[in-house]
Amino acid sequence: MAEQLRYSRHFLLSQWDEDCQQQLEEKKVLLVGLGGVGSAAAPYLVSSGLGHLTLVDFDQVSLSNLPRQLLYQDADLGLAKAAVAERKLQLVNPGCMLQSWHEQVTADSLNHRLADFDLVFDCTDNLNSRQQLQLACYQQQKPLLTAAAVRLEGQISYFPVSATGPCYCCYSSALAQQEFSCLDQGVLSPLVGVIGSLAALEAVKILAGLGSELAGQLWCFDALFSQWQQVQIIKNPHCPVCSAAL
Repeated sequence: MAEQLRYSRHFLLSQWDEDCQQQLEEKKVLLVGLGGVGSAAAPYLVSSGLGHLTLVDFDQVSLSNLPRQLLYQDADLGLAKAAVAERKLQLVNPGCMLQSWHEQVTADSLNHRLADFDLVFDCTDNLNSRQQLQLACYQQQKPLLTAAAVRLEGQISYFPVSATGPCYCCYSSALAQQEFSCLDQGVLSPLVGVIGSLAALEAVKILAGLGSELAGQLWCFDALFSQWQQVQIIKNPHCPVCSAAL
């Protein structure tokens, strides 16, 4: 009865039923990166009824994080982001099983650790981490949802397990000399909320079986003019990750 009441607004949707809610409750997500995008996405995953969320970040809360990373307050300064996020998200929905890893992930560190997860949700803030996550996902055949924001620009893309579709590295290998982060380029605080909440929406849809319009595509947001652009990602036959020649 309590669960019916908690998710009652979901059940009013014609596209949503008890099977969708049950599917979401049974899923396990690995969310990597608890900066602006990750700290905006995580509360929606937990409050929507996700069954299990593992939070990963190697950083501590700093003063410059607070304008855009709304999971944290002044009292959290100097503490590990992953542990703080786990504690606060448990208050959002006690029904979600939470755990945290205070570490920087690589493809090697994730070796055989992705087996239990249904989705890897990348909210990291650098190109190398995203590429490492894609490599691990491809090696272990796990779908990857990735979201990022910097300056006045945001992007979201989704890469399901596919033998014929592109992977993140098909697109990102061309960006190796163009890496940007908010540390040196800046970011407007509300932008991370826009990208994080929309990426969380896509994650909930994917996990509940509602599909995704994002598969194999890149959604780009221009925050200055509040405009979206949708770009089809083409599979790179020479991709270092998913090329058939490997």
